[in-house]
Amino acid sequence: MPFSANSPALYLLAGILILFVLAQSVFFLVRSIRRARALDLPGSKVTKAIINAAVFTIAPALAILIGVVALAGKLGAPLPWLRLSIIGALTYETAAAANAIEGFVKTGELAEAASLTAASLTAGQFVTISAVMSFCVVGGLALSTFLVEKYKKGMAQIGAKDPQWSKILMSALFLGMIATFLGMVFQDIAAGLTGWIPVFVMLISASCMALCALLIKKLKWSWLNEYALPLSMLTGMLMAIPLTGWIS
Repeated sequence: MPFSANSPALYLLAGILILFVLAQSVFFLVRSIRRARALDLPGSKVTKAIINAAVFTIAPALAILIGVVALAGKLGAPLPWLRLSIIGALTYETAAAANAIEGFVKTGELAEAASLTAASLTAGQFVTISAVMSFCVVGGLALSTFLVEKYKKGMAQIGAKDPQWSKILMSALFLGMIATFLGMVFQDIAAGLTGWIPVFVMLISASCMALCALLIKKLKWSWLNEYALPLSMLTGMLMAIPLTGWIS
């Protein structure tokens, strides 16, 4: 039986795990409602809190959906659906998958990254990409379990001694993370104009984000705070299609 990244068996396995997580959400929602009743909180406030939480969940969900659609073309739908529905982060999953695919190119298994599709994906390639996306992130979870409290205490001590230095340190950590992803954007610019496509897409997304920030500030559209990121991502992805066709 030939391997398929969109096999019904993979959909079933992913669906079982996602249903388990959804069951946990329902469990804690019910417990929260019962606790609110025990504290004699007004039903109207509880309902409003639930509705507000549901509405503001839509915005990040749109960004996740974009990621699932983007990855499904190369990895099939079940794997991105599973990873981004439970513990995966869009920035991590796309970078991890891209690095694994680039590894196949360097070893000669693929002529180029663009040649890999969900239909051509072999079982070995699927397992390798899944391992890179899944196992590597476990390191962060393990380190968080043992080091987060020490990290928080250390940052609190630095902030107590010198608040200004604490802000500088946090800004430097954030910029370091951003620089890591910027390296991926600029890595192919020496290959010619086609290597600049990721840069142009980034600039388009950044311009959209700046426009959203301007609307929030000038028109007081505070509701746009939650939707600025998915709108910027979607704009960049949509503009990448004609941009790639024009440059290529």
